[in-house]
Amino acid sequence: MTVPAWAWEREEARGLLQARDVPGLLRFAQRFGGASQTRLASATGISQGRISEILNGRKTVVAFEVYERVAEGIGMPDTARMLFGLAPKDVAAFTANRPPATQAEQAVPPQFAPLREEADEDVRRRDFVGLAGATLFQAATGPALSFDDIAAALTRYAGPPAAGPAARYDVAGLSKDVHRAKAGYQACHYTAVAKRLPQLLSRLDDAASALEGDERLRVHTLRAEAYHVAASVLLKTEERGLAWLAADRSMRAARDSENPTTAGASARVLTRALMRDRHYRAAADFASDAAQRVAEGTEEHTPDSLSVYGALLLSGSVAAAQREDRAQALILLEEAEDAGRRLGGDHNYQWTAFGPTNVLLHRVNAAVELGDAGSAIDYARRIDLDNIDVTERKAMLFVDASRAYSQWGKLDKAYQALATAERIAPEELATRPMVRGLLDDLRSRSTGHLHTSITELAERTATTR
Repeated sequence: MTVPAWAWEREEARGLLQARDVPGLLRFAQRFGGASQTRLASATGISQGRISEILNGRKTVVAFEVYERVAEGIGMPDTARMLFGLAPKDVAAFTANRPPATQAEQAVPPQFAPLREEADEDVRRRDFVGLAGATLFQAATGPALSFDDIAAALTRYAGPPAAGPAARYDVAGLSKDVHRAKAGYQACHYTAVAKRLPQLLSRLDDAASALEGDERLRVHTLRAEAYHVAASVLLKTEERGLAWLAADRSMRAARDSENPTTAGASARVLTRALMRDRHYRAAADFASDAAQRVAEGTEEHTPDSLSVYGALLLSGSVAAAQREDRAQALILLEEAEDAGRRLGGDHNYQWTAFGPTNVLLHRVNAAVELGDAGSAIDYARRIDLDNIDVTERKAMLFVDASRAYSQWGKLDKAYQALATAERIAPEELATRPMVRGLLDDLRSRSTGHLHTSITELAERTATTR
């Protein structure tokens, strides 16, 4: 029995799967797969009499084994199995370098590395199902982003220190809160992070006014990181005026920290602000200059400084590609690749997620910007998803793959890649104007059931905002 792949992407199917509506799913299989009760019984291993009772509401399915039989019998793809509350059968299609079992189930650029050890599969399966459930829950329940409180915090300039001992400022506690904000941002939990930022920014500003010596320098480093997060969230949601203000505050705090690596880290968000306003030449030059300052300000590279240096080169490569300067983009990518080799692996020093895998991710992005769809997909196929620990980066790989497939005219694959990105990080899709433009383009070029599925995805994305 075969239910077409496009049918599983319909909003109707999603509702049935999430509600674990077995009678509805059986009727769905009859409708789209042409299955009779006899064929359903044969495919699921459930007697025809019991199938009839389930369809007529006289029997309720509660046993996990029956859920598995139904899923197997009606040919649920792994994306549907996860919505149904079951683990995917082909874990490596989502978490490692192996192609999906069939073309109909393919939602990402094919991967080609061998399977991991069987013991590792069970761990990945649990982790992936947990991720999918968490992001879907957030998409369904999260409130819309509101930035009035962030605006108030950005326009509140700390005055003289408040009365009382400086000891009341808990630098260790502030450090934990900044760490939490950075981790939340990288996990694409933008709504939750935005709600915590206003109070955090105000507390950091007050602490910087009250403390002295090394503690004050440490707080300035924390301020640079927190304002970096604020600018990043604001850039994602097109709050460009506030984003510029937050990026400037991050740069000033980094300067006050007297740490060239911190200054380089903050330069990354100012580079993104320049790119968002289409100042691509200035962005590429600024990122390159900032990388050079990091190198010159460090007698011998540490993992932190090398990661910031490499990440700045990658930011510059993106800006160069966006202005269609192929030569500069490739030069910066080569320099970043060398830095990744020197670092020796994929790490998240200074919240850069820098390493060889991140260089490959940026090669995908640069190829898309330069219109080299085939090269973009080729680079994507070389990426091991297990090496991408940052949810934001993983989701953007699928967005870039979708853009490449769209350029290639493979609209079904472009849709499948976007649907995978949605499952990984719905807020990432919802906050990206570029994604909304891509969805509009795909919808205008598609027909039939694919057009319906793309429209439903666009509507879900709009609802998540």
